[in-house]
Amino acid sequence: MDGGGSTDMTLAFELEALKELTDPEAVFSDARSWSEYVGVISEKPTYVVTNFTRKNRIRQDFFSGPRGRAESLENVRSQFQTDRHVFVGLTDEDEELAESVDWEFLPLEQAAEAAGWAIDEAEDTADPEPEQRDDWP
Repeated sequence: MDGGGSTDMTLAFELEALKELTDPEAVFSDARSWSEYVGVISEKPTYVVTNFTRKNRIRQDFFSGPRGRAESLENVRSQFQTDRHVFVGLTDEDEELAESVDWEFLPLEQAAEAAGWAIDEAEDTADPEPEQRDDWP
């Protein structure tokens, strides 16, 4: 994703955006090569973020903790004084959040395309379609 710009950047992923990626560990590793700090922001409880990052072997420089997302982004911005602060998210709400706390917003699809990250295309299998059988009465 390095387009020749500054590597003096703090990059935050919305947890739900990170979950959409095929290989979150590789994404974090790649992002570290052109970002100063990389972390995860979520409204979910801390243990949810911690479990996801451990399972995917992600070493994050920061996470949202017990705060809300806006407070977390403001706190990260004050702690990590880089040239750029970029928030990768999925929704219009994510974009509004980023703008409200003076972060750049980057939609996941755009970030993935620019960086060569694969988005998991698997459909939600929580409620699979029942198998149709011709021999069933």
